Amino acid sequence: MAEPLKSPNHPPFQMHRPALAYLGLGGNIGDVRATIDDALGLLAERGARLVRRSADYETPPWGKTDQQSFVNACAVVETSLSPHELLALCLSVEAELGRVRFEKWGPRVIDIDVLVYEERVIDTPDLIVPHRYMLDRAFVLVPLAEIAPELSIGGVTVAEHALKFDATGITKLPPRDGETA
Repeated sequence: MAEPLKSPNHPPFQMHRPALAYLGLGGNIGDVRATIDDALGLLAERGARLVRRSADYETPPWGKTDQQSFVNACAVVETSLSPHELLALCLSVEAELGRVRFEKWGPRVIDIDVLVYEERVIDTPDLIVPHRYMLDRAFVLVPLAEIAPELSIGGVTVAEHALKFDATGITKLPPRDGETA
């Protein structure tokens, strides 16, 4: 059997299986629905290919409630990026689309959270997966249950987690022109 080609300057090529990651996206400044679409397009161009996307939902603000409603959605992406590389990509896309961080839980053009990365549990200063607040947020669980109801978080499916919430105030938005339901 022939040995693989080796280069003295580079390690042997290794094929990595793409991972599935689950993202939460939202905002409440500007045309958020268009911004979410733009964000998903930029993510796909840069290594996080869209697999599935929820509908858009109008949701009440969470954490800081004296602001206008949000539009939220969730997406499943396939990526060869590591969890921290995916987070860096999400942050760079946010910045490119005009996100300025000036107030915790305050108004924003776009927010992109890494909710789940495969079955990994990560607890580092800059990334906690599963996302530390996702099970407290109906605005995450309702759209996530639409596209990944059987996804298990802590031994309980997303659909089961979502049923624990009063979804009052969360409205599924109709498809926009040119979109299919």
